[in-house]
Amino acid sequence: MFISLLSLMIFADRPVDPHSFANTQEVVHDHLDLKFKLDFEAKVIHGTATLRLVYAKPTQQLVLDTRDLIIDRVFEPVSGENLSFELGPEQAYLGRALKIDLGGKQPQQVAISYHSQPQAAALQWLAPSQTTSKKLPFLFTQSQAILARTWIPCMDSPGVRVTFNASVDAPKGIRVIMGAKHTQEDMGKGHFEFAMPYSIPPYLIALAAGELEFKAMSKRTGVYAEPAVVEKAAWEFADAEKMIEATESIYGPYDWERWDILVLPPSFPFGGMENPMLTFATPTVIAGDRSLVSLLAHELAHSWSGNLVTNATWNDFWLNEGTTTYTEARIMEVLLGPDFANMHRALGQQDLRETVQDMSKSPDDTHLFLNLKDRDPDDGMTDIAYEKGANFLTVLEHHFGREKWDAFLKNYFRSNAFSTITTEAFLKQLKEGLFKDHPEDWQKLKVEDWVFGPGIPDNLVQTSNPLGKATDEALAALKAGKAPAELETKGWITQQWLDFIRNLPEMDNGQMKALDDAFNFSKSGNSEILFAWVMRAIPADYQAAYPAMEHFLTHMGRRKFLKPIYQELMKHERTQALAKSIYAKARDGYHPISVTSLDPVLDFKP
Repeated sequence: MFISLLSLMIFADRPVDPHSFANTQEVVHDHLDLKFKLDFEAKVIHGTATLRLVYAKPTQQLVLDTRDLIIDRVFEPVSGENLSFELGPEQAYLGRALKIDLGGKQPQQVAISYHSQPQAAALQWLAPSQTTSKKLPFLFTQSQAILARTWIPCMDSPGVRVTFNASVDAPKGIRVIMGAKHTQEDMGKGHFEFAMPYSIPPYLIALAAGELEFKAMSKRTGVYAEPAVVEKAAWEFADAEKMIEATESIYGPYDWERWDILVLPPSFPFGGMENPMLTFATPTVIAGDRSLVSLLAHELAHSWSGNLVTNATWNDFWLNEGTTTYTEARIMEVLLGPDFANMHRALGQQDLRETVQDMSKSPDDTHLFLNLKDRDPDDGMTDIAYEKGANFLTVLEHHFGREKWDAFLKNYFRSNAFSTITTEAFLKQLKEGLFKDHPEDWQKLKVEDWVFGPGIPDNLVQTSNPLGKATDEALAALKAGKAPAELETKGWITQQWLDFIRNLPEMDNGQMKALDDAFNFSKSGNSEILFAWVMRAIPADYQAAYPAMEHFLTHMGRRKFLKPIYQELMKHERTQALAKSIYAKARDGYHPISVTSLDPVLDFKP
């Protein structure tokens, strides 16, 4: 059997992914042809996936990842010949291996007809009542980390990259969009076609369908949203083009042609998802003053770190998120100046310290490189990957200087473009690049401690934070007895308010009321400020904030907010019944990803 140079490159140094059944040491798919029919009544996708295969060596089987999929037929698309297959036993969070007998042949393509099930964890089907206009149903996907297998039979590993074409049929009146080039749209017939010519891992294949309108913001940026939201979103995200230009000025060209943003219904479980060409975003970022758009800077940064260069396995997740969190601050520095960026970094360091403290009983989980074998990769999606990773890179920048560090990182993105990388390979490139002339600095900078050790090494770069001086002074004045209404807070930005609320001393109900009367925290339309305030109100038993808290918990599904609030409510016997009552009302509106995290917190038995 002839093995091409391309095949050798595809299989070179391929790590074994503990979260995939696929036999990627023998064969991989490098292109998918997808056909979908969306059935909103049954909450099912009927699909056909045709996989183009590349072989490292002859193999008797093709093994793919599935979870909650019904496989109707497997066949060779050219001959139409059926191929025998079997599904392996169900494994928690991994699903079932789809084992396809290749019959002693090495077909170039294999096709699979299948349908999803209503409980597919990547899919959230929303009734019209759960949308803004309440006219049409809505569907969106969320495949990270290993949920692509719940709606596409594939090698669901970040180390396997594919291009794809997709043809989608939907009920008339519903607009379908994907993170890809939109090559055909026929709303009248409910037919849509897409093409992704750049190789991406399966977790970045994304689809949404519903009553959606589009508004352009520049030649290569625009917003999709429900009709009542699209104008607000376009105003909020007006600096999208400036963000691209800022990142290009540091790390080179944007390789994905377009950057559109989809504002999803409130049940979206994350702040954002970096699907190439089409970032999915939570409506909680729309504050009305553009104060929370650093989230978009984060998702844009993934166009370099994560989408262009991807963690090879979920053990290496920090390579995606640490680099992206670092780059996010750099983008905001260009747009809003160093004081804003440093305030942003300081809040991130607060998050990191709190996370390390919370994980004091499981210090191994505070390593950057994690061993997630026999664990759900979702366990690794903590502030360790984001903030510890970013602070490690800040140590390198601080030591080598921004010019030399930027040159390294820019070359890293270009030399590894459209490929995957392990932690081991990244460290090797660091040694051969940045540390080449100064190998002794490896120990000095405690690189191994940062990557493979617990906690926060003592060479963390302390962030200079001029904007934090004003919050420190206000907190000191408050502690000294000054009335909240008399504090010097004029002109504060959101990040200063967050710093202030997070660091409030222990307060009784009267003091909490005085703060609320002065600053209207319980009525804040800024989701970050309201969240921070609720997290202080619960331990203080400031019940005047509880109606706002309940409205917050029942009208959005962002896990970053949901889980800490419910955890705090469950800490106190006096609020446990309230937590369970709210959850019982809200649970059906949450995404399966959020529900999986929250059921154990609330001791909820489905």
